[in-house]
Amino acid sequence: MLSQRWRPLIFVFVAVLAIWAIALVGYQVARNSKMTAAKVQDYVKSLDMAKLSGEQRRKALHTLASKLNALSIEERRKARLQRSAWAWFEQMTEEEQGEFVEATLPTGFKQMLSSFEQLPQEQRRKTIDDALRDLKRAGDQAPGDGSDASSGTNAPPISPELEAKIRTVGLKAFYSQSSPQTKAELAPVLEELQRRMESGRPFRRR
Repeated sequence: MLSQRWRPLIFVFVAVLAIWAIALVGYQVARNSKMTAAKVQDYVKSLDMAKLSGEQRRKALHTLASKLNALSIEERRKARLQRSAWAWFEQMTEEEQGEFVEATLPTGFKQMLSSFEQLPQEQRRKTIDDALRDLKRAGDQAPGDGSDASSGTNAPPISPELEAKIRTVGLKAFYSQSSPQTKAELAPVLEELQRRMESGRPFRRR
């Protein structure tokens, strides 16, 4: 009689435990499958680009681009600051560099450039200033791992010469005329600009 009375409660208890167990397993799977800047860096270090050719090389570059595109906004910024893919980028042909840059552009990037160019000149200047300041601050706060001199240093996000050109020539025009190498150097700044544009902050100042 007692066992029959408690049986439903036992079933409920077991069911709750099972649900919690499934949830925990799901959480662990999701956490382990989440792409991070560290995983991108590990992938780059796991392969020697100089020893890859043909289909292996093409597949490796495609995989790296996919990993970068799977990063969250914060992890993507971290990967850019750490220059996780730079070791490979410098070994790519110019054609590969161009394809890689295009493959890793954030969604809506070209629309962002058009919207940015429509801002008044003073607003464009202020937005670039804010983006460079935030990138500089993020770089200063990033812990260096000793693998790259650009991580956790006081170096500017881009060279003074490059900064001067995007201010005088115009961001959209300069980007369209730039080499893949220059576009790669500009990438962190452009992604930070996109973050700010999508937040609506430049438009609220108008």
